[in-house]
Amino acid sequence: MRDSNQNQPQRVSVHGGHSREFCLHAQDTLEEIIRAYIDRGFAWVGITEHMPPVDNRFRYPDEVEAGLDAQTMYDRFARYIHTCRELKEKYAAQIELLVAFETETHTGSTSFIHDLIRKFKPDYIVGSVHHVDDIGFDISESGYRQAADAAGSVDALYCRYFDQQHEMIKALQSPVVGHFDLVRIFDPAYPSRLRKPEIRERIRRNLELIRDLGLILDLNVRALVKGAGEPYVSRPILEQALALGIPVVPGDDSHGVDTVGLHVEDGIRLLRDMGFDLNWPKPSLP
Repeated sequence: MRDSNQNQPQRVSVHGGHSREFCLHAQDTLEEIIRAYIDRGFAWVGITEHMPPVDNRFRYPDEVEAGLDAQTMYDRFARYIHTCRELKEKYAAQIELLVAFETETHTGSTSFIHDLIRKFKPDYIVGSVHHVDDIGFDISESGYRQAADAAGSVDALYCRYFDQQHEMIKALQSPVVGHFDLVRIFDPAYPSRLRKPEIRERIRRNLELIRDLGLILDLNVRALVKGAGEPYVSRPILEQALALGIPVVPGDDSHGVDTVGLHVEDGIRLLRDMGFDLNWPKPSLP
């Protein structure tokens, strides 16, 4: 999946396309976002809207404030799948769209995700972890502190995160593993923390499982949009993925027209410089 010119890998996103229609913290319509991908020369894109919550406990603050409940969001998710398939057909001559969704990891999520897969038959799923022991840690620094306090420390939060990620990977075998090290989001000390033996061992275990299952790592460049110094996955973990032969594919995690494709070229450059294969594998469910 690459142009004949070695220096011209295709522009793709394995994790993209959140829109205001179906996600309150995004902007613009899904069609506007898809047209932006076309205008910016993408060959294929996985549209990966969030799954609905299992129940009202797992709504995000903006969803609670907007008065949405779990059933309303389930109905919205059904509309998302229908709309995405319509747009996939409408723009088939201009771009290849994959209809997918991003998972959550919390109480009751695994069986619910399998139900969603059976009912909606997505092209693939992105397996993500945004909660540790049912506490959302990536929305705010206060939420991060709450999750760390509940775990016992920031080190313990990392360990719990990677343990739950391992459980998620085993249970879902998601073709794409999203933002692998998201747990570092509010931790400026993450470079040294990732080297701690109890955390490093869990990272290695999870990467080996990803390799054994033949899954793809999302190089999530949205971290750069938010001012981080490097994408998810951080370079030391990427070095291990490279040694293990794990494919890594850029994901812009776009949340509106303005962020479609933003920093994807930076991600491609990083992967090229590290020696990754730029023939991007395309994810699919078995």
